[in-house]
Amino acid sequence: MATPLSHTPPSALAKVAVVGLGTMGTGITEVLVKAGREVVGIDVGEAQAARALAALEASTARAVERGRITAAERADALARVRFTTDLTAAADVDLVIEVAPESYEIKHQIFRELDAVVRPETILATGTNALSVTRLAADSARPERVLGLHFFNPAPAMKLVEIVSSVLTAPQVVAAVTDLALELGKEPVAVGDRPGFVADGLLFGYLNQAAAMYEARYASREDIDAAMRLGCGLPMGPLALLDLIGVDTARTVLEAMYAESHDRLHAPAPILKQLSEAGLTGRKSGRGFYTYEAPGSATVVPDALTPAAGGDRTPGREVRTVGVAGSGTMASGIAEVFAKAGHGVVLAARSEEKAQAAKARIGTSLARSVDKGRLTAEAAAETLDRITPAGSYDAFADVDLAVEAIAEDLEAKRQLFQTLDKVCKPGAVLATTTSSLPVVACARATSRPQDVIGMHFFNPAPAMKLVEVVRTVLTADDVHATVREVCAKIRKHPVDCGDRAGFIVNALLFPYLNNAIKMVQEHYASLDDIDAAMRLGGGYPMGPFELLDVVGLDVSLAIEKVLHREFRDPGLAPAPLLEHLVAAGCLGRKTGRGFREYARR
Repeated sequence: MATPLSHTPPSALAKVAVVGLGTMGTGITEVLVKAGREVVGIDVGEAQAARALAALEASTARAVERGRITAAERADALARVRFTTDLTAAADVDLVIEVAPESYEIKHQIFRELDAVVRPETILATGTNALSVTRLAADSARPERVLGLHFFNPAPAMKLVEIVSSVLTAPQVVAAVTDLALELGKEPVAVGDRPGFVADGLLFGYLNQAAAMYEARYASREDIDAAMRLGCGLPMGPLALLDLIGVDTARTVLEAMYAESHDRLHAPAPILKQLSEAGLTGRKSGRGFYTYEAPGSATVVPDALTPAAGGDRTPGREVRTVGVAGSGTMASGIAEVFAKAGHGVVLAARSEEKAQAAKARIGTSLARSVDKGRLTAEAAAETLDRITPAGSYDAFADVDLAVEAIAEDLEAKRQLFQTLDKVCKPGAVLATTTSSLPVVACARATSRPQDVIGMHFFNPAPAMKLVEVVRTVLTADDVHATVREVCAKIRKHPVDCGDRAGFIVNALLFPYLNNAIKMVQEHYASLDDIDAAMRLGGGYPMGPFELLDVVGLDVSLAIEKVLHREFRDPGLAPAPLLEHLVAAGCLGRKTGRGFREYARR
């Protein structure tokens, strides 16, 4: 059933000019006409204006085909828009939205010309995400009527709109534009004027670190992107997203952020400059971090950096039985994964009772899968039968792979690896599931460091597809091959990385979380606005404060400290607010209070 378009918009901001008809300007035009606004689309080039009209005609035709609007409503919408190259066409509009290229000179020239054209009461909005709204306002003849209106791409689909006020913006102007955003079906977030605002301010620091990680050859582009998609539930990996945004655009945003923050995390990674100056700006040029079928295409094609089919030809060791050390949630989940894949599993803990309790937890998990139709009762019973609980690590005498999944305490892990070294047979692979501690320290606790490797599963292990495979400088090639083969058998996606703090996911995730805390600490934006901005503008499944409370603030602080110690970067120092909350015992959902309060169970 078609959803009726609005034909009677409120008198406020009923007529809008959109200046700049690239992808964003065209998308904003579509949003406005569908909401019943009269729109003038303006661009310096006739060809761009023609492309914008063609794009609008095509998108509204698709909406009719899909039953979202009627043919009559489409005709009415198209009748409400006209395209021109003449800026004086904005003379009688209520609002101008400028979406020109990210150049202060270009935007300043447009605003200066608009000052001479529009009515005194007209609101001028800039779509910048990197340049100073305050500077544009101060150079305008009407600074109190200038603000930022930052849509996200693609504008018709993305719900977030950041409304950016400077110290000069009149409150009634902010209110009028906020009302418009709500009427357009968007979620407006009010923010102050600083480069990147909320969403891009957090997003681009993360993207920059991912580019630097790739540049350092720590991990391949494919593994970095897969790690963040599968480990964090993001819709795109960071390097693919940089190609979509435009490498040159990302560099511009980061330069503006660094000019204000002087934080090395915002200093553009050199590879962004190299790619930009080579014209390798991403999808729009046909090549960036990846190579595309054609300029503007989203289809990635193989290039010289694409991993060869078949990958590592080194044969792995045979793995039939697996020992899992630990009795917590992660140990239980990993044991369930291996048992489901047909491996015999020895689940060993510090006591028989703890091991039995862990097996019972797996039984409960399997029963839930049966109830949801994901597993048959027979398969669940067979899986549980493959798990043998044990109260001593001596039970690992015959396992082919031993996986340590105890608490994140280096001394405890070292002691366990000393034990595994004694009880496991020669040739057994010894793996640690640490998320932040040095794998080589576990390896050096044994007489066989070549057999030790990291297998970082993500929680909940039965559901999460990612495993970070962490090689030390001592890990043997066939041990690495063994773990990758095992990952394939248990239907996990392995990504390779070296033995340094945070590996891929935590090294990129936790600085982003720390920067979100700094935003709140500096009273730049509220918890709710930041969470909404990252869910709606960044496509994150959870906002940063939702995620911090789930992970645990104590766990988060410990990882932040490890990252800061490893990289010695002042920008990675844990935010004082995080330290204060942990000191106060506010650790997140598990204590009933973290950044938010929760009902006690």
